[in-house]
Amino acid sequence: MDNMVMLVFVFTLAGFLGFELISKVPSQLHTPLMSGSNAISGITVVGALLACAEHWGHTRLGMALGFAAVVLAMVNVVGGYIVTDRMLGMFQKKEGKS
Repeated sequence: MDNMVMLVFVFTLAGFLGFELISKVPSQLHTPLMSGSNAISGITVVGALLACAEHWGHTRLGMALGFAAVVLAMVNVVGGYIVTDRMLGMFQKKEGKS
C-alpha cells in the first residue's frame, strides 16, 4: 500500500508540475519545445509501463492507474510528433509556386 501511495503522489506532483511549466511557456516557443520534448516523453512511457507492471494482478486500482498512465503518456508522445510534423510542414516549399 505504501508503494501505491507513493505512485499516486508522484503522479499528482508530475501533473501539477507539468501544468505549471507548460503554462509559463510563451506560445511562440511551445511548438519548438514540443518537438524537443518527444524523446523525454518516451521516458514517461517506460515509467508508466513499469508502474503498470509492478501492480499487475495486485490491485485493480494499481492496474487502472498504470493503464491510464500508459495511455496518457502515449497520447502525449503521438500528439508531440503530430505537432512537430505540422510545424515542419510549414517550412516546406509549396508545389507549383516559384
